[in-house]
Amino acid sequence: MAQVALRDPDDAMDVVQDAMLKLTRNYASKPSAEWRPLFYRILENGIRDLQRRRTVRKKLMAWLPSAKEDPDNEAQDPLENVASSLPDAPELLMRDQAMEKLEASLRALPGRQREAFMLRNFEGLDVADTAKAMGCSEGSVKTHYSRAVHALREQLGEVW
Repeated sequence: MAQVALRDPDDAMDVVQDAMLKLTRNYASKPSAEWRPLFYRILENGIRDLQRRRTVRKKLMAWLPSAKEDPDNEAQDPLENVASSLPDAPELLMRDQAMEKLEASLRALPGRQREAFMLRNFEGLDVADTAKAMGCSEGSVKTHYSRAVHALREQLGEVW
């Protein structure tokens, strides 16, 4: 969920770890049945916070001069020339394009629909736990999820 939203595995891992720490520090006394929805609520808030910080950083960094090329022209790392064990280029291209389309379609969804879809499908929460994580009723989860599925089917029909 964090990787799709942030598009950076390192940032995603940091946000997930922060969410786990906050959960253990603040909610260890809660019953274990409540931990999962609480975790996803904390995670979603962490994702939003990081996205806001990125926006501010981009605005500030636009005023700074760009980085210059390395004046020493250091030699390239020899490991960069090792043959890759990845699938062939056309298959990688098709996968990348499909994933880009999926990520773009997910980003295009309204926030609540995206959250309901990701919690239900990617994280495997049931309707009740998703409702707790989102802070809404089960009926709202069902509505948001249904709308997300219909929108994604329209956008991804030919790709997925």
